[in-house]
Amino acid sequence: MQHDTLELLEWPRLAGQVASFASTAAGRSHCLDLPLAPSCAASQRLLAETTELLGLDGLVEGGLSFQGAGDIAATVLLCAKEGTADGESLLLVASTLAAARRLRRQIEDPELRPSCSALVAELRTLPELEQRLHFCLEEGGRVADRASPPLTGLRRQLQGVRGERRERLQDLLRRHAALLQDTVISERNGRPVLAVKAGAASQLPGLVHDSSASGQTVFLEPQAVVALGNRIRELEGQERDLEREVLRQLSAAVAQEAAALQHLQAVLVRLDAALARARYGAWLGAVRPQLLEDPAAAFELRELRHPLLLWQERREAGAAVVAVSLTVGNDLRVVAITGPNTGGKTVTLKSVGLAALMARAGLFLPCSGTPRLPWCAQVLADIGDEQSLQQSLSTFSGHIRRIARILAALGPEAGASLVLLDEVGAGTDPQEGSALAAALLKHLADRARLTIATTHFGELKALKYTDPRFENASVAFDVETLSPTYWLQWGIPGRSNALAIATRLGLDPAVVQAAAAQLEPAGEGEVNRVIEGLEDERQRQQLAAEEAAALLARTELLHEELLLRWQQQKEQSAELQERRRLELEHSIRDGQKEVRRIIRRLRQGAARDGGGSAASLGETARQAGQRLKTLERQHRPQPERRDHRGWQPMVGDRVRLLALGKAAEVLAISGDGRELNVRCGVLRLTVDLTAIEGLHGEKPTLPEPAAAVVQIRSRRSPASRGPDVRTEGNTVDVRGMRVHEAEAAVEEHLRGANGPVWVIHGIGTGRLKRGLREWLAGVPYVERVGDAEQGDGGQGCTVIWPR
Repeated sequence: MQHDTLELLEWPRLAGQVASFASTAAGRSHCLDLPLAPSCAASQRLLAETTELLGLDGLVEGGLSFQGAGDIAATVLLCAKEGTADGESLLLVASTLAAARRLRRQIEDPELRPSCSALVAELRTLPELEQRLHFCLEEGGRVADRASPPLTGLRRQLQGVRGERRERLQDLLRRHAALLQDTVISERNGRPVLAVKAGAASQLPGLVHDSSASGQTVFLEPQAVVALGNRIRELEGQERDLEREVLRQLSAAVAQEAAALQHLQAVLVRLDAALARARYGAWLGAVRPQLLEDPAAAFELRELRHPLLLWQERREAGAAVVAVSLTVGNDLRVVAITGPNTGGKTVTLKSVGLAALMARAGLFLPCSGTPRLPWCAQVLADIGDEQSLQQSLSTFSGHIRRIARILAALGPEAGASLVLLDEVGAGTDPQEGSALAAALLKHLADRARLTIATTHFGELKALKYTDPRFENASVAFDVETLSPTYWLQWGIPGRSNALAIATRLGLDPAVVQAAAAQLEPAGEGEVNRVIEGLEDERQRQQLAAEEAAALLARTELLHEELLLRWQQQKEQSAELQERRRLELEHSIRDGQKEVRRIIRRLRQGAARDGGGSAASLGETARQAGQRLKTLERQHRPQPERRDHRGWQPMVGDRVRLLALGKAAEVLAISGDGRELNVRCGVLRLTVDLTAIEGLHGEKPTLPEPAAAVVQIRSRRSPASRGPDVRTEGNTVDVRGMRVHEAEAAVEEHLRGANGPVWVIHGIGTGRLKRGLREWLAGVPYVERVGDAEQGDGGQGCTVIWPR
């Protein structure tokens, strides 16, 4: 019965389509049979192999190649039985070993491809045997001279005798040219002959092997080369014996590795079949199904398309395939599909049956989403008409005979059983056929996991309302065009629409009207109107649901688009502001450089001329530099203040220095977490945790001091620390400089300072001191300024405490 079901579902035709994607003859032969896995675990392994090779085939340039691999099963079997294989077959063994080694390198990756890696892990590619076969055999399977020393010597001898015979024949051509019809050396029966004129044959001794059709030419082997020809024949016989001995030895070497070669052939066939399944699935646009071991698991097939019709649509320019969706819960056992003839009921049956078989064979399903279905140990079908005049079977008898075989085939095997019945109970009295169909479906509900039946009987449509294991479905019909739409409607019984179809096919309208009038007393018209109303309501609900889904999708897209535009606008605004700020900073720096350059030139000119005009110009330049610095401070970006509690910077983070208003990278963090070593441009600074914030305004949280640990700080907080000891490293001497020069020197020193800085400016007129103090009052990273202690210079020295 299983074989009959495969024929009814056109499984061999689908297998032939899969086989067209195979790379080797053995793989094509395997795919033509397309065996079904014996267990759910075996099917899942096949699906895993299909998935892995599909991914690898897309990664390898040009796709995964089986070039060089051949069907060596017959050769290995012949050698195992102590036979001698020919050179071409043995050379195919060598090329298959090389192809297997290449494929193993490409496939083996236990993490990415565990199933296929397990297949090739124990594969023996026998490089020694391959090298020996390639050494002894040349292209085309000819035994090479180097295969054995005796063969090498014999072929050299044979080559010498052939050369000697050729020279004698050339000499005869020259000496007896007048006797010859042609100067070409021909061959008859494997012997060299000359085309001699029939009248001059007696003048050239030799053996006549043939003559021309006209009788004017005889083909004669000169007596001078007959002995050499006999010698060549003898040597050729010895050569064949030596070649046969080499082939016998090579065949014996193959026989010693027969088990490994048979395993290698089986693995290559399995890999080729898996790749064919993968490429077939990719061509269909199919997806991997989820097979469930639980026989009572639900069927979820969304937008399933019949694979044979899909092939016909794409390869043969057939009609577009209409997808069907099927969802069968755990408790449902029988689905009754009703509707008009030619409406797609039988296609739905075959699509579901093929889906169960394809998943079991390791094939992907032409569905949307992730199809889920239980592993079906049995798929049994009664589709079509088994009417037979030879066996005296009517349509009804043929159906009953096949259904009886289905019931006999249903057994306690592990796994689910799927039964497909087309036009159940048809072909006999409608009342008896309906009763028989209802009893049969109830019986199957107890024994099979799922039964899908097509019918026109109204009584079967009512089973849903008396037994929760039953469900109705129907194929839609367009009453306006009087043609089926092939859409499967779930939960609503269908109308046969026989009168509408008869009208479309051209039946006399009077006959159709008379038939409709006869339906009215029986109430059929009222039932059809109820069903029609249900269909209209279902269609309205479906349209409303589709419109709501479309509206929701448009709303979500609009929301995402608005968020994206807002983010882009925000980023563009921030980038524009940053770009303008950078441009202004560059302009200010260029102006400062130009001011310094002018000052240097003025000083050089003043030194040469000793004039006072240079001093006034220098003062003007200094004031311009001061204005540039003021402008820079005014346009320095103010850090955004946000309250982010609980934030702690980490090494590698980008933070903002509050004193400079610039971003810096955290290089290191002190042991107590209160000091950071940061890099800002070319500067490396050590700052307190309170002197930084995140780029988005996050305020760091001071770490709790560890208990019973005395922390020694190299620097004190700004509020409590006094002046440290003045050293050469933290002292700047600006005496003799102009104000702007002193500012540059002090600023350079302050950027690398890690504590107070002493600036020696002297007392003099106090102009230098006043200029520095005015400038320092506007520097944001300076906390306070004061005179040094009397021992460190007093009023002639200024102490600067940076923040």
